[in-house]
Amino acid sequence: MLKICKNDAGNYQELTLDTLVKGSWIQMVNPTPRELNAVAEATEVPLDLLKAALDEEERSRIELEDHCILIITNIPLMINETNYDTLPLGMIITEDHIITVSLEDNPVFNEFNADSCRSFNTGKRTRFLFQILYKSASYYLKYLRQINKRTDQIELDLRTSMKNQEIFQLMDLQKGLTFFTVSLRSNGVVMDRLLRLRSNSQSQHLIKMYEEDEDLLEDVIIENNQAIQMVEMYTNILGSLTDAFASIISNNLNMVMKFLASMTIILAVPTMLASFWGMNVVVPFRDNPYGFSFVLGIAFVIAMVSAIILWKKKMF
Repeated sequence: MLKICKNDAGNYQELTLDTLVKGSWIQMVNPTPRELNAVAEATEVPLDLLKAALDEEERSRIELEDHCILIITNIPLMINETNYDTLPLGMIITEDHIITVSLEDNPVFNEFNADSCRSFNTGKRTRFLFQILYKSASYYLKYLRQINKRTDQIELDLRTSMKNQEIFQLMDLQKGLTFFTVSLRSNGVVMDRLLRLRSNSQSQHLIKMYEEDEDLLEDVIIENNQAIQMVEMYTNILGSLTDAFASIISNNLNMVMKFLASMTIILAVPTMLASFWGMNVVVPFRDNPYGFSFVLGIAFVIAMVSAIILWKKKMF
């Protein structure tokens, strides 16, 4: 998908490559080779920079060229209530435009539309870049709060029913937190380097930072650091919770096995006596009309004594 727009002081316009003007935002989501070639030709951006963010395993980094700069970060994705992932987002700033490239549509882009046109300006490329980074960090915090709430709900469910489904959900949440941890740390490195670029003469014609822009970038760094602290805390909590419930499940299994072993011992007594008196040999009470009752009574007494002994040893 290729979408081009320009927003200046609330004047939101949708454009095409034929009507491309300075200060436009070129948004590409899972672009086709034809769209990539067309954008590369219209903006004179190297094709390999446009394709960089289309690799799912692409690491966060900054690549500086003569006429453009590539910033790759990872943004969060919510697949469902227990599955979270991250996605590379490429942002290319040229002297005239800002280009964003991603493999999938994401909620960060949806924050910048005609309804919210008064909150951003595509012509101020550096500030718009930092606004995208700020929204990305905000979504990390939002999803982390959702993960925390979901963890609390799973904990309540596990207190009443020990099912594999809840354990699998905890594992999915742990996996998502691992993705968040790696992405947030690499994003932090990119933001620190962006802060240092303000004194780099080679990039000043591409990234012009004013005081408000520096304040916004510092806010982004603060949000990112807060997300890192939260994800570390939630990871520790989730790890401890998983270990605790794994121990509880194991303990419950041991209790069930103890109960079954006790019942086996108790039921073995009547079975043993019945086996003895069922032999084709001379046995006590053979000629007694109440012999069967005597055998049942003996079996019952021995079984009850065994049950009392096991109960005192807390086998029930």
